[in-house]
Amino acid sequence: MMPNQKNIMLRFSFIILVMVLIGIAIICKAGVIMFAERQYWKDVADRFVKENVTVRPTRGNIISSDGQLMASSLPEYKIYMDFMINKRKGETEEEEKTRLKLQHIKDSVLYANLDTICKGLHEIFPDKSAAFFKQHIKNGRKKESRSWLLYPKRISYIQYKEAKRLPVFNLNKYKGGFHEQAFNQRKKPFGSLAMRTLGDMFPDIEQGAKNGLELSYDSILKGRNGITHRQKVMNKYLNIVDIPPVDGCDIITTIDVGMQDIAEKALVDELKEINATVGVAILMEVQTGDIKAIVNMTKCNDGIYREIRNNAISDMMEPGSTFKTASILVALDDGVITPETVVETGNGVYMMHGRYMKDHNWHRGGYGTINTTKSLMVSSNIGVSRLIDDHYHDNPEKFVRGLHRVGIATPLDLDIPGAGKPNIRIPNKDLSNWSRTALAWMSIGYETQIPPINTLAFYNAIANNGVMVKPRFVKSIVKDGQVVEDIAPEILNPAIASPKAISEIQTILEKVVSEGLGKKAGSKQFHVSGKTGTAQVSQGKAGYTNGTRRYLVSFCGYFPSEAPKYSCIVAIQKPGLPASGGLMAGSVFSKIAERVFVFYKTIDAMQFFRYVDGLRTMRGTLVASDAMTGLSQFRYTSVVAYKESASCFFVVFTCLALRNIPFVDTLVVMYENGRNIDAVWTGHAIFTVITGDGRVLHHQLRGFFQILFVVIGQRNQW
Repeated sequence: MMPNQKNIMLRFSFIILVMVLIGIAIICKAGVIMFAERQYWKDVADRFVKENVTVRPTRGNIISSDGQLMASSLPEYKIYMDFMINKRKGETEEEEKTRLKLQHIKDSVLYANLDTICKGLHEIFPDKSAAFFKQHIKNGRKKESRSWLLYPKRISYIQYKEAKRLPVFNLNKYKGGFHEQAFNQRKKPFGSLAMRTLGDMFPDIEQGAKNGLELSYDSILKGRNGITHRQKVMNKYLNIVDIPPVDGCDIITTIDVGMQDIAEKALVDELKEINATVGVAILMEVQTGDIKAIVNMTKCNDGIYREIRNNAISDMMEPGSTFKTASILVALDDGVITPETVVETGNGVYMMHGRYMKDHNWHRGGYGTINTTKSLMVSSNIGVSRLIDDHYHDNPEKFVRGLHRVGIATPLDLDIPGAGKPNIRIPNKDLSNWSRTALAWMSIGYETQIPPINTLAFYNAIANNGVMVKPRFVKSIVKDGQVVEDIAPEILNPAIASPKAISEIQTILEKVVSEGLGKKAGSKQFHVSGKTGTAQVSQGKAGYTNGTRRYLVSFCGYFPSEAPKYSCIVAIQKPGLPASGGLMAGSVFSKIAERVFVFYKTIDAMQFFRYVDGLRTMRGTLVASDAMTGLSQFRYTSVVAYKESASCFFVVFTCLALRNIPFVDTLVVMYENGRNIDAVWTGHAIFTVITGDGRVLHHQLRGFFQILFVVIGQRNQW
């Protein structure tokens, strides 16, 4: 072989060997990457591309009928501090030196600004001192924590933004170490107002709704998740949307915030006065069935009344004397009695099939001979039970079927989960589930279980001339300001009884209030119709008399009697005597009715000058009836100042000619977004009536008339 050829072969062999070794090295490195370093490179890839990231939609709002926000989703945060510079796995000595140098710089910056940071945190979170934050941060640094909780509670978006402006915290999380965990939290701007009806969410809103309207309309409110992926492009991370999230719809409830507040205040005041344990008040619009207010109050161990459960729809209790109206209506509709049918009640004690029945005034000699109308007026147990027993004792099934016919036993299928269904047992053909006394005691509200809202729906049907409508909690579904679905009023029964029977029972119920035991529920401003109720509460197996007796006092009715606008029920549970549905529940009903009546008039009076720019030259006379706190006439003579901005307009006008008020100087009113009104009276004769010391009165109200009533209507206790 030639020497040159030998050299060429050696070189060629060497090149092949090198290539083989490189190939082996590549294969080995690939194996290391695939197996030994698989997770590391997967994490690196995830930093550049993140697939199928779920994007949560914004949950829809719950809005009152008067446009107030009652429940909304707002962000909350927990704030943390990362004190350390990231240590890479397998870092070289040079990299370690660099990291330690950066750590020293990070610590120096933190400690140089520590006093300012702690002072700022104390100002944002005043329940913790600056000294606490200083020691707390030092403890976190000492433990070399990567995620040190700076404040134990969740904070609002505003608090988060304030904290983010502090030194060091305003740097990005890789430099300064300040970072957060975001939560989507459900908030109720009006606090506990209608809390049980609106419902609750789980602490983590992503877990969904627990109860109330939040649960009933969860599929509508929650929206639909979206999907994105995150990718690094040109040294910038971009969120690339694959499927956009669809935000939830808003629901417009029938609840009116002002009326809800009126009902809650009136009820709670009485609960405190009589030391009651549970109280319920429901206000319903007669023609539509709209629930304008629903209050559920339970006395807690600390003595404070709170909304714990929705008693108004779930309490299965014997209703007592409010049930007598249904019994009499059945008999009137069947034609077996008339309002003038006479019944003998004797001395107030009557042996009913081997068991004594008593009227509430038995110790005063009873009512003697009375008629059907008087039986309800004075709520005579004997009178009502004898009228029913005399005509249905041999056919109790006919009576019970009649109760179902008039609607007192009708299931309402409400929007809110957990609603009870009336329990009125129907006798078997052989009467094996019936006793000789069952009919008599059922007729006066025992041996039945009726939720308060079902009793109200029945009385509402009477007010509505026999048309029973379903109680409505939501009137429409809205998306981006546009109505997606209108939820129309639903008629459950177009005629619960004949027009004649309805007219007769309406007349009787008006007399119950004007002449009978329901006088406390009445008003000097308008006529009220309704029925009182007082019942002992069963203790289950222990019966009615074991230990401290408990009572359910109630009043259910409607107003004004001639043209009913609203129906209302008030039901209160209390221990021991005294117990009177007329005095206790009736007084709450009266307060609600009178204040709602004034409130309703206020809204009407305001319509002609809300959203009107013509206030610059407004002149004229506002006239109010004597029913409205005795005010006969109010004149505004001139607008003396006017200022308008993008969100509000500000008006000052002089006022004269208020009856019984010697002089009114000036009223200042500010309208913001056509909704909230801030008013200041500057006439001393007016605000001295309220404050007694010459201070200027500031009050937020809905309408002009209403502030007038606050100022001069002391007797209405606004």
